[in-house]
Amino acid sequence: MMFLQEGHAGGPPDLGEMVLHHTADAWTVEFYPFGAIHLPRWADIHVFGMTVNLSPTKHVVYMLFTALLVFLTLKLAARGVARAQAEGRAPKGFANMMESLVLFVRDDIAIANIGKEMGPKYAPLILTFFFFILYANLLGLIPYGSSVTGNLAVTASLAIITFLAIEIGGMVKLGFKGYLGTIFMHVDGLPGWAAAGLAVAMSPIEVLGKLVKPFALAVRLFGNMTAGHFVILSLFGIIFLFGNLAIWNWAIGGLTAVVVVGILMLELIVALLQAYVFALLSAVFIGSMQVSHGPHHDDHGHEAHAH
Repeated sequence: MMFLQEGHAGGPPDLGEMVLHHTADAWTVEFYPFGAIHLPRWADIHVFGMTVNLSPTKHVVYMLFTALLVFLTLKLAARGVARAQAEGRAPKGFANMMESLVLFVRDDIAIANIGKEMGPKYAPLILTFFFFILYANLLGLIPYGSSVTGNLAVTASLAIITFLAIEIGGMVKLGFKGYLGTIFMHVDGLPGWAAAGLAVAMSPIEVLGKLVKPFALAVRLFGNMTAGHFVILSLFGIIFLFGNLAIWNWAIGGLTAVVVVGILMLELIVALLQAYVFALLSAVFIGSMQVSHGPHHDDHGHEAHAH
């Protein structure tokens, strides 16, 4: 509907502006046709020569809404499961579906990749990643919704949390000396001086490898979720680009609607897949660091399981 209004504002529509309008962050939250809520604007804060503004934006609102939805649905499912257990029967309906999903993420993602010892401890983090990203992705597919995973700052924050879990968890598990072994790798079959020199020379690559993992997580999620919205919105714009050809209006509109519906169905799969991939890779990276003899010994096994 917003496309229709902008398309008839006079002259050909600016597709680039329309796409960015619906995907970028903003200071307002739109509820067509009821208008928009203008979010409060707070004063800037100056910290160490930098200007920071902590005013809430549309993506902040949807991020809080996503977290609230995750809490409420899982709380409701937990009550259903507890009630079924108290009555001595299996849970039904929504509670049964959510229990199956939680058990799948816990057993087949967290424990399978991190291990039976540490997997249950990291399972809440992996479950939080999965459900938060899934709900955020799905909210971006509803009319006038917004997907916070299409914001690089959000995906980068999730990746930073994963990075801290990997490195801090690895240091706690391996000890300081063992953790240094993940940076200065020991090479067998070489004299001591040669092994030490090679370890120092290769250490920047090892550090870079640690940074590449969260970077890949953030960019993969951001790129996949943004690309789908760009495609759908661009296809909608085709209708208005050819709006002056009256004879083709119905044909172009009908064909575009069919293609968009097909892509939306595909986006539902992508929304679930991206939540699964982020949770899986996070578990794989955490698990590879948890092994007592360093991450590289078990990398191939974890990567094979991930594939």
